[in-house]
Amino acid sequence: MFRIAFFEPRIPPNTGNAIRLVSATGAQLHLVGPLGFDLSDAKLRRAGLDYHDLASVTVHEDLPALWTAVPDARVLAFTAGAELRHTDVDYRPGDVLMFGPEPTGLPPEVLADPRVGERVRIPMLPGRRSLNLSNAAAIAAYEAWRQHGFQGA
Repeated sequence: MFRIAFFEPRIPPNTGNAIRLVSATGAQLHLVGPLGFDLSDAKLRRAGLDYHDLASVTVHEDLPALWTAVPDARVLAFTAGAELRHTDVDYRPGDVLMFGPEPTGLPPEVLADPRVGERVRIPMLPGRRSLNLSNAAAIAAYEAWRQHGFQGA
């Protein structure tokens, strides 16, 4: 299945929603620190409800720790400045769909990291800064899963 990575997430309910997303799709969630909240945060737990034990969630201290955990994975960086649309990617099992924190997105040094392959965008109307983090992750994850026939569903 696919991996969703949140780089330095800051808003607990978005991470809680992502926990629900990975429990519903069979994807894995990778959280790259430092996190902007404690994992016991009530808002995170409320958004994730009782899905925590049904989800695969791994916390990494930093970006090098993520790279060590997914050594051969293709990394797709989702950013509003990309040209490649999320629907034009041929997703492969094991891909890492990486998202940056709200409101800034992935910083330039992450986008320039040699492990990052394609930069991908989700189309929006002009003049809009970004989508909600958990919504963007859901759009990408479901497109990847759709391309594989919703395997396991």
